[in-house]
Amino acid sequence: MSANQNKYKSIISIFFKTGFYLSILGILLIVFDLGFPHSIKSHRHLHNYYLIVLLVGASTTILRYLIDSKSFKRSVLLFDGFSILLTFTIIIVHYFGHDAQGSFSFLYHDNWVRFVVALTFIREFSEQNIAYKRTVLNPAQLFILSFLLLIFIGSLLLFLPKATHHEISYIDALFTATSAVCVTGLVVVDTGSYFTTFGQTIILLLIQAGGLGILTIASYFSYFFKGGTTYENQLTLSDITGSDKISEVFSTLKRIIVIALSIELVAAVLIFFTLDNALYSSFIEKAFFSVFHAVSAFCNAGFSTLTNNLYENGFAFNYTLQLIIIFSFVLGGLGFPIVVNILKFLKYYIKNKVSYFFGYKQEFRPWVLTLTSRISLVTTVILIGVGTILFYLSEYNNTLAEHGTYGKVVTALFGATTPRTAGFNTVDTSALNLSTLMLIFLLMWIGASPASTGGGIKTNTFAIAILNFVSLAKGKTRIEVFRREIADISVHRAFATIILSLFVLGLGIALISLFDGEKTLISIAFECFSAYSTVGLSLGITDQLSTYSKLVVIVVMFVGRVSMLTIMIAIIKKVKQQNYRYPTEEITIN
Repeated sequence: MSANQNKYKSIISIFFKTGFYLSILGILLIVFDLGFPHSIKSHRHLHNYYLIVLLVGASTTILRYLIDSKSFKRSVLLFDGFSILLTFTIIIVHYFGHDAQGSFSFLYHDNWVRFVVALTFIREFSEQNIAYKRTVLNPAQLFILSFLLLIFIGSLLLFLPKATHHEISYIDALFTATSAVCVTGLVVVDTGSYFTTFGQTIILLLIQAGGLGILTIASYFSYFFKGGTTYENQLTLSDITGSDKISEVFSTLKRIIVIALSIELVAAVLIFFTLDNALYSSFIEKAFFSVFHAVSAFCNAGFSTLTNNLYENGFAFNYTLQLIIIFSFVLGGLGFPIVVNILKFLKYYIKNKVSYFFGYKQEFRPWVLTLTSRISLVTTVILIGVGTILFYLSEYNNTLAEHGTYGKVVTALFGATTPRTAGFNTVDTSALNLSTLMLIFLLMWIGASPASTGGGIKTNTFAIAILNFVSLAKGKTRIEVFRREIADISVHRAFATIILSLFVLGLGIALISLFDGEKTLISIAFECFSAYSTVGLSLGITDQLSTYSKLVVIVVMFVGRVSMLTIMIAIIKKVKQQNYRYPTEEITIN
């Protein structure tokens, strides 16, 4: 290779790096622009910087097509074509086309400039080489650090002056960020009245990133534009996403993102049409409410822009809205692998029915619905059914008294499903009977299904524990269900998860009782169970907790989201299995 070619490649490389660093600067400028008050002069300077970022960003994208001989995917071409067209349109409208401002007045808003700057950052970031070195960080450590980094960044953003209507302490900003990233929903300040639209948007993005996982989003965008990655990256992501095959890692990531966004979009549209227009001052406000609650519901976050959550005038008796939200958080709580498996089963079932109807040969495939899916679905249905009946009977003459027959059923269904990590409430939680609170304790502790946006010990863990009890009572040494034997490692993990959860909950309750001794034990225990299972329900003491108790709840929320078992795997050094076994001996248990 000649010296001129080397020099040419060096210049191109520097130009691409400049584009990436400028896109980072663009994001920082957006944060400064939205988060801090500034003068008209500084606002004008910011927009000049935005122009530089956009011009360089568009140039780097075009240059890649000019110098790269490889064929680009159609989806990438469409994305780049759309983003470049939009970028130049925004540049013309905002910077050069005074006459165009009248024709394209709907584009003449600062948020459009910020949006295309964000698109530029996504494009430039996706071109970077993201390498997960397993020798430096194992998947568990990487998973935990990604959440810690997201929480820290989120707390700084919520601490910005223009994120809130009133000054907020850093501990409250950290608490809110942790609650959003860990999709919990516990709040120390009212989300709707305390945070500005900018602050609420940050919370919304933190919920989405926390629900899907920031590594999932970043890795998929990188793969989408570059079309490939290293084997080590695939291996790490397969551990994080739970993919059965390494070759299916990115198809799994794609399914996760597509399913999540599709369900959230459908839920947001349905919520929008169930709302009373009189409750909102504009279309934008109503649309933001719909999107916020759709994302919060699917991610099982439980955040609401309403002061009393859904127990508010105009919402407590909106049963259609409640059913949509139930549908969203139940799907989110099932977990992405199970939702994908259900869709695969439905496709197989419908295809066979159509084949039978037209007289074609039917396809037979055993175990389309996996054992994990079957156990999760059966456990979920039983918990929802039994929980709804018990809630209905316990609260019939209490919190359900103000509802009609249909309303009682829907509210009881909502009350039985929301404790399994959703966190919304349509009744006054502090007015519930003690028997109902005990039911909610159990439902919160069990939580959602594995690999979902929810927390708790998980439905499969609870199911394995029950099946183990039954097997022992029958005198069996193996756990068998649906003509399958459950592996010993699954049983070990299930009971380790149960014991570790009780340890974290006990320690959390003890510490808060020490720091806030005036609070009742049941309200403290309720707070800890809600935090650990990332539920978000409270008996009204969250904002009254001392600083030390808030820190305890922050830690419990984080541990509940990433799981104590994951933390132990990240901390304790893994040892190699040795090729020997000691003699087996039974220990007296009872």
